[in-house]
Amino acid sequence: MKTTVKMIGLCAAVLTLGMAAPAFAETTLRIGTVLAPNDPMGQGLEKFKAEVEEATNGEVVVQVFHNSQLGDTTEMIDQARAGANVGTVTDVARLSSFVPSLAIMSAPFLFDTYEQADKFALSEEYLEWGDQLKEESGLVMLASNWYQGPRHVLTQKPISTPADLNGVRMRTIGAPIWIETIRAMGAEPTPIAWGEVYSALQMGNIDAAEAQPTAITGAKLFEVIKHVTKTGHIQLVTALVVSASAWDEISEENQKIVRDLAVENGRHASQLTIDLGEKSLADVEAAGVTVSDVDLAPFKEAVSGVYGLLDLEEEAAIVNKVLGR
Repeated sequence: MKTTVKMIGLCAAVLTLGMAAPAFAETTLRIGTVLAPNDPMGQGLEKFKAEVEEATNGEVVVQVFHNSQLGDTTEMIDQARAGANVGTVTDVARLSSFVPSLAIMSAPFLFDTYEQADKFALSEEYLEWGDQLKEESGLVMLASNWYQGPRHVLTQKPISTPADLNGVRMRTIGAPIWIETIRAMGAEPTPIAWGEVYSALQMGNIDAAEAQPTAITGAKLFEVIKHVTKTGHIQLVTALVVSASAWDEISEENQKIVRDLAVENGRHASQLTIDLGEKSLADVEAAGVTVSDVDLAPFKEAVSGVYGLLDLEEEAAIVNKVLGR
């Protein structure tokens, strides 16, 4: 009788343990973006999701939220820092408040090609700054090679020199490198959430904006502006970041898989950006907006002091060294 009772108890314990301990610990990464699903970044995130889940055998699940479903980029970063399971694709300049050197990725007229930005984003020097980011902010940078394209000036009047931007209220990203670049170009920097840009232009709360070609079409800004001037003043190189608390739940083996796929899909999304950029500008022009080239020399001269103003001259020298120029 005692033996039977013991056997029953043992079987019950085994069953209980079996129910309590799954074969693997599943971790979900929730990643949001302010951009539309058909934007190259959105497409890249969906591909990243599928490949991560397959490569980790479902041990890491990625949920993607488009069109500011989780908030504006700054709000998502704040949520992640507070410990929420949230990640996003962000311009690196927003992260410079934690690691000032990171602002160099958004410096004006720094990179001539995506290949240069990709090379620097994987350099030892840059990755060291990425390691500091986790310590200083509670954010983990998975990859910094998600290219969104050249930022151009969107206005209601023709622009040919920085003087034409005098007094123009231009929406930009609320990080010092962006604000000082737009100010140096002659405009009045006005940071507001990306999701509010269309209505702000429509209602006249701002006079202008600056954005990459695919974002102009994705947000339908061609409906509320008259001119696109191809300044390309900043090459928008962005980073995929996640909450450190969610990241630390992932095994080292799976962390390597996720990082490698973040870099690989960053390149995929970036190539989409490059491929779709000219088409986007053609679509904008077809909608009745004037798309113009411009002499960049006056704009480059106007922003040349931004590096010294924000104490980024040493970082610029590091970029030039890595790129061999």
